[in-house]
Amino acid sequence: MTLTLKCQLCPKGCELAPGDSGNCRVRRNIDDKLVSIVYGYVCTAHIDPVEKKPLFHFLPGTKAFSIATAGCNLHCLNCQNWEISQSNPEDIQSSYCPPEKVVEMAEDGKCASIAYTYNDPVVFYEFAKDCSVKAHEKKIRNILVTAGYINKEPWKKLLEVVDAVTLDIKFINDENYQKVCTATLAPVQETIMATPKAGVHLEISNLVIPTMNDSTEDLRKLSKWIKENVGAQIPLHFLGFYPKYKMKNLPPTPAETLEKARKIAMDEGMQFVYIGNVMSGEGQNTCCPSCKKLLIERSGHSVIQNNVKDGKCSCGKEIYGVWK
Repeated sequence: MTLTLKCQLCPKGCELAPGDSGNCRVRRNIDDKLVSIVYGYVCTAHIDPVEKKPLFHFLPGTKAFSIATAGCNLHCLNCQNWEISQSNPEDIQSSYCPPEKVVEMAEDGKCASIAYTYNDPVVFYEFAKDCSVKAHEKKIRNILVTAGYINKEPWKKLLEVVDAVTLDIKFINDENYQKVCTATLAPVQETIMATPKAGVHLEISNLVIPTMNDSTEDLRKLSKWIKENVGAQIPLHFLGFYPKYKMKNLPPTPAETLEKARKIAMDEGMQFVYIGNVMSGEGQNTCCPSCKKLLIERSGHSVIQNNVKDGKCSCGKEIYGVWK
C-alpha cells in the first residue's frame, strides 16, 4: 500500500503522494517515507565575516563557515540567491559533504561558527541539525540565517542545538507576504518570539523595498512589534534592496530611506539599529544605549575597533549579545 504523507516541517503542510516533492522541491515521499534529498549535498560554501549574516552582536570580528543546499520553502520575487533557492536539486552542482566534513572544513578555516545560509536552512533541517550537534562537539557555534517559516515543534527542537538566529522578517503585513513570498506573517512572528525564549541569540533584519514596505507607517509598526514582543535590545538591521530575480521593476533603496528607517526605529525605542547593503556614517556602529559611547566601529563588514569588555560598556551597561 502506498501512502500520501503530509509534511509537518513548515506551515505549507504539503501533502505528498509517492514520488512527489514538496513546495520546497527538496523533501520527497520515497517508499512511504519523507526524505530530505539534499541531506549532505552542499552546493555552495564560503568563509564569511560573521557581520555579513548580518550578526553584529555575536562574536564580532570572527569568521563563519557558510553553507547551503538547493531549495527553499519561500519563493520571494526578489530573492538574491534564486539560482540555488528556486532550483531543483538535480539541476544544481553539489558535493557530498556529511556533517563531519562540514565541521572539519570549518576547523580548517579557523571559523568560530558555521552558518546555515544562502537558501533557507529550514528546508535542510535534518542536515543543519546534525551538523550543529557535531559542531558543538568541537566548540564551534551554529548560526541559522532564515526567514523563519517553520512550525513550532521542529523550530523548538532545532533551537536546542543552535547558538544564534538572524531572521529576515519580510513585511509587517500579511498581504505582501503572500504576494511576494508565497508565505504568511503569523508563523514568522511565532518563530521570532520563540527564539529568545529558548535562550538563543536573535537579530532581525528587514529588506526595505521601495513602494512595498518603506512607508513610515510600516517601519513604525515593525519597530513597535519587535520592541513589544521580543524587546528593545534585539539588534535590528534595515537592508537596502537591489533589483533581482523577478522584481527588477523597482529601484534600489535610497540611502536616505534607510536612514529614515533607522531613525524611526530608534525613536520607537529600539536600542541597536543598523543599516546594511549600503555604507552609512553611523548606521553600522554600535553605541551604548545608556551613555552613548562608541562601542564597536565598523566599516561595512569589517570591525575597526571593539570596546565591549566582558559584555559591558565602560559605564557598566550590559550590552545584549554573545561576545566570547
